Amino acid sequence: MSSSSEALATPAGGAPARISLAADRVLETICAVVLSVTVLVALLQVFFRYVLNSSLSWPEEFGRFAFAWFVLLSLGLLARRAKHIAIEMVPRALSPDGQRIHAAFARMISACSAVFLFFCGADLVANASYVSPALQWSYKYLYLAVPAGAAATVFFLALEPVAGFRSWMSGLTTAIAGAILYFLLESAIGHTFVGSFGVVLPLVVVAIGFMLIGVPIFDSLIFGTFVAFMPQGSLALLPVPQSLTNSMDYLLLSIPFFMLAGGMMNASGITERLVALADSLVGHFRGGLAQVNVLTNTLMGGVSGSSTADAAALAKTLVPAMERRGYPKPFGVALTSSGSILANMIPPSLGLIIYGAMATVSVGALFTATIVPGLLMALTLSLVVYFECRRRGIGDSGPRPAPGVRGKAFKNALPALVLPVIIVGGIRYGVFSTTEAGAIAAAYSIFCGMYIYRAAKGITIVHAIRESLIETTTIMAVIAASAPFAYALIIEQVPQKMTMLLGGLAGSWWLLLLVINLFLLFVGLAMEMIASMVILIPLLVPVLKAANIDLIHFGVIMVANLCIGALTPPLAVLVFTAAQVTNTPIHLAYRACWPFMIGLLIWLTIITFVPWLSLGLVALVGV
Repeated sequence: MSSSSEALATPAGGAPARISLAADRVLETICAVVLSVTVLVALLQVFFRYVLNSSLSWPEEFGRFAFAWFVLLSLGLLARRAKHIAIEMVPRALSPDGQRIHAAFARMISACSAVFLFFCGADLVANASYVSPALQWSYKYLYLAVPAGAAATVFFLALEPVAGFRSWMSGLTTAIAGAILYFLLESAIGHTFVGSFGVVLPLVVVAIGFMLIGVPIFDSLIFGTFVAFMPQGSLALLPVPQSLTNSMDYLLLSIPFFMLAGGMMNASGITERLVALADSLVGHFRGGLAQVNVLTNTLMGGVSGSSTADAAALAKTLVPAMERRGYPKPFGVALTSSGSILANMIPPSLGLIIYGAMATVSVGALFTATIVPGLLMALTLSLVVYFECRRRGIGDSGPRPAPGVRGKAFKNALPALVLPVIIVGGIRYGVFSTTEAGAIAAAYSIFCGMYIYRAAKGITIVHAIRESLIETTTIMAVIAASAPFAYALIIEQVPQKMTMLLGGLAGSWWLLLLVINLFLLFVGLAMEMIASMVILIPLLVPVLKAANIDLIHFGVIMVANLCIGALTPPLAVLVFTAAQVTNTPIHLAYRACWPFMIGLLIWLTIITFVPWLSLGLVALVGV
């Protein structure tokens, strides 16, 4: 994932810098503790259900409250560390002076959005009157997370220098400018000029326009929603903070759990053991180390569920080793970037979890449906490696492993290989929910790291919790901010209008899928996968239902398509990540991706027009 154009300001002295750093550490600790307690509560539910035969009624409600609080409070951490997802094509093309102006403008919009959420969130708290059924907690305490997170964001924005400026006064100045902008817009609430254009047009123009020029996606969506709903009056703005908290669905709580599991697996040395297993299996083939890369990505995909995490971790490990064996560095970066897509095509997949929550389809069925396409993708990449190595004259065959090496490597990697089986099997047979599966995966990973591999210590676990917290908030910020966007589309009946527009294609499922695939490939050029999903799924699902296209099959297609988009410039998140950690010129990495892109597009065509590859196993196991 790309972050916003601001760099994390390192405290260089002075009271504001020290206050900012101290507040960052305190806030991160609070959020990490809440996340840890949430994992324990999910595990407690499983324990009570199967050991004591007495299910608890409150863990799901507690999880929702805790999820909203640690995500929305962590928005302040993202603001300070400049970790919000943004499309950086425009700021990268600017001169140094242009970049400073751009950073100041983006900071002002961020501050305006935070001030809006603070006041609108406070209004929502004042108007909340319901209580939760099991815990009997007032929803005021749930909604209070919105103004609290907004206040933390404004606090950090005011103390941190804007990128390109040295003094913290630049941050304070832009924060004040953002607040002034909010009050100017707030004074125009109910004005009919903007309202004459409806809700969707201003929202799309402002939100998408700001995204494309490099304003963080979260702030673009929140600011665009504010501008679009402003003419409708103050009451029309209350659904904005309400939808932020409502988007913290209990199912999506599995995202931080699986991220924590992946972080613990990486910290415990499991990556090296999976590489050793892959090397013993395919290292002696033509392009052996490149084939090891593909197989390791396949094995890692069943552990982390995050393509970006795999691209960074394996690029550090495998690209230097491939370069020492005579592979061009850009080739290694391109292969690692392409192979990291497997993290979203081998369960558990964060992309499929998000799709399942938004399209209201079974995540267990999606996990099952993606197994065959995922393995087919690994085979496709392996074939591309073989032909590319022959064409370039690189990657000579290595020696066959000595007797017993494969068995030892398999034994060392077995604990990690068991995890996907536990996850998919547990969900398939109803042993636990997807969210509980994430908590079990996190606990199992910690157990492996501490007692099997003995590589994880207390500080390692703390670091993994902190990393998963920030990664989760980065993803959930976009999902939460897109909820008002989806709400606007619904009240303006955009899905129904789009269904009518594409009604002529509904009679031909293959033509409709072809058009949607081409559209998604175009979207992937400029938008990050999660942002694309949360905006497009509410639009596409009604169209797909009208055409009787299976939503499980389409889920596999959509995640695959948007992951391929993460290899295409100008955004190319996966290529950028792998190139950055290996210090590879990005334009050379882009160029090296084309053979893999061609292979992946052929693979996408096959899984799109042969639905059996996705649905056959689902029908066989009866998910």
